[in-house]
Amino acid sequence: MKITFLGAADTVTGSRHLLTLGEQRLLLDAGLFQGYKTLRERNWAPLGAPAMQLDAVLLSHAHLDHCGYLPALRRQGFRGPIYTTSATRDLCEVLLRDSAHLQEEDARRANRDHSSRHEKALPLYTLREAEACLKQFATPPRDGRLRLGDTDVRFTPAGHLLGASSVHVSHGGRSLLFSGDLGRVNDLLMPVPQVPAGADVVLVESTYGNRQHPAEDVQQRLAQILRNTFKRGGTVLLPSFAVGRAQALLLVLQRLRRSGELAADVPIWLDSPMAEQATEITLKHAKLLRIPAGEARSLTDGVRYVTKAAQSQKLAASLAQSRARPAIVISASGMATGGRVLNYIEALAPQARHHIAFPGFQAGGTRGARMIAGEREVKMHGQWVPVNAEISHLDGFSGHADADGLMQWLRALPRAPEQVFVVHGEPAAADALRSRIQHELGWSVRVPSHGETVTL
Repeated sequence: MKITFLGAADTVTGSRHLLTLGEQRLLLDAGLFQGYKTLRERNWAPLGAPAMQLDAVLLSHAHLDHCGYLPALRRQGFRGPIYTTSATRDLCEVLLRDSAHLQEEDARRANRDHSSRHEKALPLYTLREAEACLKQFATPPRDGRLRLGDTDVRFTPAGHLLGASSVHVSHGGRSLLFSGDLGRVNDLLMPVPQVPAGADVVLVESTYGNRQHPAEDVQQRLAQILRNTFKRGGTVLLPSFAVGRAQALLLVLQRLRRSGELAADVPIWLDSPMAEQATEITLKHAKLLRIPAGEARSLTDGVRYVTKAAQSQKLAASLAQSRARPAIVISASGMATGGRVLNYIEALAPQARHHIAFPGFQAGGTRGARMIAGEREVKMHGQWVPVNAEISHLDGFSGHADADGLMQWLRALPRAPEQVFVVHGEPAAADALRSRIQHELGWSVRVPSHGETVTL
């Protein structure tokens, strides 16, 4: 058994781990690199192994830093199956199409504005390639187990996101467990991660490897932000991941309305067609949630949808007017790296009466990370926009297990592994988790390097 770390080995994005099992080659995740430009440029490089020689992809869940590279993999010649849960497959259908659309729009804009350093800007992949890639998806039986030649694969629910799983692989008497992204014990929507089978080797994520979630009531924190902002006549903008985070925000806002802490006449705008579709998928798979079916069905009660790009621009401009009525806007993307949320940041950020609250993790190098770090200018569409609005980080909405949660998951494993590799974390987070595993559990553990191959 060999592992080659092709992504998420020195950063928190671009999850890609190649398993070589005799003649068989399996790729754990195929994610996009996000954040700093040096990382994003890796998306344009070949995988690091011949894509056409891959036998299959085993996909942990539907966030773009885990699935967003799949159409690019197809462009390089991959034609094998992509195994994942049915809920993940449904979410990927929305996410990959949207990602391809944004890739094409960015290329068109760069060519129109002559802002590319290339003679002609091209998308990383097209909508046609994304749709072709979706035909390669396959789901394991209901028990999450499948057999690929001499290899046994098992998907175990990991919390975090609808359909998210840890992936256990057994071959030739040896076994490997890939955590995927692990959810938190008290997640608003998702149940506690299930304990998977033990393994000789464990790959564990470390997104929050050096942090604890704040011991705060996120519902009351958001209620306070709404009250304070509405008093000064401002709007609250919630840049949100369309999948998972938007639904959690809708859940809390509906609870605030039912409790009377949010007035019924305050409009809630959902400006993300992808979030609207993801909410429908969430309701389709409501049995996977920890909330009652009735509460799930009420997520969008009274919510106003923004369906067209022109509507988005018009709403953003109207909310920026001095006499505009206070409102709540949920829009993607969650780290403000692109999408319609930029319309609102451009319109609202210069004005002090508004509030921009980022619910969840912000990868280094993203606009979201820079804004919560206190930068007073952000660049969008080639222009610098002043940031005078109040900025908050609602860390309590994160769907990731924190450092204690990661250690709890590791301690619950049926047996101690021979080796642990800490992946999917910024360098400081990954090393902090490595240190805790070494000193508290006494296990052999290290952080791999990007491109490194380990023979087990």
